[in-house]
Amino acid sequence: MRIVLLGAPGSGKGTQAVRLVEQLELPHISTGELLRSAVEAGTELGQKAKTVIDRGELVSDDIMLGLITQRLSRDDAKKGFILDGYPRNITQAKALDEILERQGQAMVEVLHIDVDAELLLQRIAGRAAEEGRSDDAEEVVRKRLRIYAEQTAPVVEYYTAKGVLSRVLGEGSVEEVFQRIMSVLLMHTES
Repeated sequence: MRIVLLGAPGSGKGTQAVRLVEQLELPHISTGELLRSAVEAGTELGQKAKTVIDRGELVSDDIMLGLITQRLSRDDAKKGFILDGYPRNITQAKALDEILERQGQAMVEVLHIDVDAELLLQRIAGRAAEEGRSDDAEEVVRKRLRIYAEQTAPVVEYYTAKGVLSRVLGEGSVEEVFQRIMSVLLMHTES
């Protein structure tokens, strides 16, 4: 099973990915983790990414595509994966489709964890206080939500048009959201 988790910052993608990994025994592929690993390992892509990151810029689609392609070609991803943090824009979504097509795989399920913007701000403010994360300051969060709306939300439309996207209400307890996700996945594996 190949799963892509989409959602705004604070929607619970990472939390739900951990639960899905435990339940489905699939690898969790996080773009942030891929970047950190490549930089630490000093790979060619890692060195390119480090240069960009050190300048305070976003890593290009080409670098991310290279990292994703390498990761999806590993044996543990052949039976499926849970992808978190990619794709972030239409270019990346189309590139992911091409990678999967070349590998003879099809996208199975794209889950959009949908949470009201004000609740996202409350969640992130709580996380900032708890974890002391500088990227969770309210003005930074509002900027991240604007960027999400501009760049990533169109990916939701792209996958909706392809008929592979399901919206999941991301409000309530972690367990309630997880049960909604599992219901969607079960419904799609049965049909």
